[in-house]
Amino acid sequence: MSKGNINVSVENIFPLIKKFLYSDHEIFLRELISNGTDATTKLKHLISIGEAKTELGDAKIEISIDKDAKTLTIKDQGIGMTADEVEKYINQIAFSGAEEFLDKYKDDKNETGVIGHFGLGFYSAFMVADKVEIITKSFKDEPAAHWTCDGSPEYTLVAHDKSDRGTEIILHIAEDSTEFLEEGKIRGLLTKYNRFNQVPIKFGTKKINDPEHEPATITDKDGKETKEPHRQIEVDDIINNTNPAWTKKPADLEKEDYDNFYRELYPMQFEESLFHIHLNVDYPFNLTGILFFPKLTQNLDMQKDKIQLYQNQVFVTDNVEGIVPDFLQMLKGVIDSPDIPLNVSRSYLQADGAVKKISGYITKKVADKLASLFKKDREDFEKKWNDIKVIIEYGMLSEDKFFDKAKKFALYPTVDDTYFTFDELVEKTKDTQTDKDGNHVILYAANKDAQHSYIQAAKDKGYQVLILDSPIVSHLMQKLETSGDGKIKFSRVDADHIDNLIKKDDNVISKLSDEEKEKLKPVIEGAVNNSSYTVQLEAMDSNASPFMITVPEFMRRMKEMQATGGGGMFGMGNMPDMYNLVVNTNSPLVSEILAADEEKQKGLISQAFDLAKLSQNLLHGEELTNFIKRSYELIK
Repeated sequence: MSKGNINVSVENIFPLIKKFLYSDHEIFLRELISNGTDATTKLKHLISIGEAKTELGDAKIEISIDKDAKTLTIKDQGIGMTADEVEKYINQIAFSGAEEFLDKYKDDKNETGVIGHFGLGFYSAFMVADKVEIITKSFKDEPAAHWTCDGSPEYTLVAHDKSDRGTEIILHIAEDSTEFLEEGKIRGLLTKYNRFNQVPIKFGTKKINDPEHEPATITDKDGKETKEPHRQIEVDDIINNTNPAWTKKPADLEKEDYDNFYRELYPMQFEESLFHIHLNVDYPFNLTGILFFPKLTQNLDMQKDKIQLYQNQVFVTDNVEGIVPDFLQMLKGVIDSPDIPLNVSRSYLQADGAVKKISGYITKKVADKLASLFKKDREDFEKKWNDIKVIIEYGMLSEDKFFDKAKKFALYPTVDDTYFTFDELVEKTKDTQTDKDGNHVILYAANKDAQHSYIQAAKDKGYQVLILDSPIVSHLMQKLETSGDGKIKFSRVDADHIDNLIKKDDNVISKLSDEEKEKLKPVIEGAVNNSSYTVQLEAMDSNASPFMITVPEFMRRMKEMQATGGGGMFGMGNMPDMYNLVVNTNSPLVSEILAADEEKQKGLISQAFDLAKLSQNLLHGEELTNFIKRSYELIK
C-alpha cells in the first residue's frame, strides 16, 4: 500500500474544481466516458499492430447505479493501468497544469469549460462526488491497482484482486448531487452526449423477443388456432449507435439511410429534409459530417434542432458559432472533427486558424452541392426554392465567395411562376426594361394580391415582374445593384407609376396646362391634409388610375433594411412613413375635380384618395368606415 499527496501544492484545488471547472456539472459523465472510450480504442490499436497479446472481445463501457451505496460506476474493458501508470497519469500528469489553473481561474466565477486546457478531465468527477475510486487492471501481465481519493490532495494506492482487464471508476455521489443517482437523469445525459459514441455503452438490461424462438401454434378443443406468446430474453441495453451515417462513406449510403439518420437525430422533426450534404475531408484538417437543408418555417426558429458538433463521436455543443458560417446555422445535422477540443470556447474558435479553414470549407462544399443540384435537376430545385431561398440569400449577403458561386444558381421567380437566374433575368429584360438614361430596371413585387394593379400595369407594357418576398431581400438588391456596372436598378412596381419607373423617350403630353396644374395642386393638398403624402401631378395614360399612391423606392427600402437590422448604419433612426400621391392629369376624373365647385371637389378628392389608399391596404379604422358610408351614398 502507498499513500501520498497529489502533485499540487495548493490545498484548495478540489473546491475550485467543484465550483469553477464547468457551469454544468453534468459534463463529468461525458469526460469519464471519453476516457473509457480512449482506453478501448488504444487497446484496439495495440492489438492491430501486435503490441497487445489479447483479444478485444465484446468490449464495451458499462454505466451502473447503486442507489443504496450512493455510487455511480463507469467501467470499461480497455487498456487499463498498472500501479505505476496510475501514479504517473492520475497523480502527476493530470495535475501538471493545476497551479496554472488555480492562478488563472480561482477568482473567475464566469469561466467555464477549462478542463481541456489543463488535462483535468478525470478530476471532473469531484464536481459531483466526495470520494472517487479507481480499480484498474492493465492488459499487461501485472497486478491490478486500487486508487482512492476523498476530495483532498491525499490519496491511497493499493493492490487489488481485479482479474479482468480494464478500469472501473466508482463515484461516491455527494449529498448535493444525488440527482445523478436517478436512472432517468443518467439516461438523458447518455443520450445527449454519447448516443453516437464509438464504443458500445451498456446501461442496464432490457427484454426482447428471443430471435431463436418461433412461437408454436396452439389448437384449442374447437379447432381454433392461436400463437403462443413470444419467449423473451434479457439482453444488454446498449444506448448508442456506434456507427452513425456520417462515419460511413457516401458511396455506401442510399437516400433512405440519410432520411433514417435525420429522423434519428431529430425524432420530433416530422418533416423530411429537402436534401443533404455529406462532408468528408482529411486534409488540411479532419472533418466529417452531414448537413441537412430543412424545410424552413416562416418564423425561422433558430433555437430548435440546431447543428450538433461532435469530437470523435462525442457530443460537444450545438452552439456552432465560429465553426459554421452564420447563414448555414439554419441547417441541421452533425459536424465531427477531432481537431476541435471537447471543451470548446468562443475565444478559442475566434482565434484558431484551423476553425476558420473549416468554416471556409463548409461554405465551399455547400455552394458546390447547390450548384450540382441545380445543374442536375433544375425543375426539382425550382420546386424547393421557396424553402431554401432565405439561407442562400443570407449567404450571398454575408459571404462574398458564396455570393460569387450562388449567382449561378440563385433564382428569381416571376409573378407568373417562372424562374430565372440573375444572368438569365438580365438577358431576358435588357431590351424592354432599359430606360432612356441606360438604366436597366428590374421590377419586383412583394405581394401578388396587394400589388395586383401595379403588376398588371407593368405586364401590360410587356415587362417581367419578379416576386421577391423574403425578409432580407432589400439588402440583397442593394448588393446586386453595386456588384455590376451600376446600371442595374431594382424597383418595386408600386414605387411609382410604371411610366416613371422605366422612362422612355416618348413622353406623354398633359391635358392640363401648367396654370391649371398650379391651381389644382393646392386644392388636392388641402383636401388630403396629411404630411405623410407628397402630391405629384403626372401626365399618364388617360385609362390609368386618377389617383395612385406610391412608396419611394429609396425610403421604402431603407425602412425594410432597418427592420431587419441594417437601417441603423444609415443613421436614420425610426423613419416615418412617406408616400407619394400621384395624380394623373390626363384622367377625366381629375379634369372634373378641377371644374367642380369647392364642396364637390372635396368629395371627389376624398373618394379617389381613399380608393388609392384602399389599393395599398392603407385604409383602416374610422377612415375605412367613413369611406364605406360615403360609397353607399354615391350608389344611392
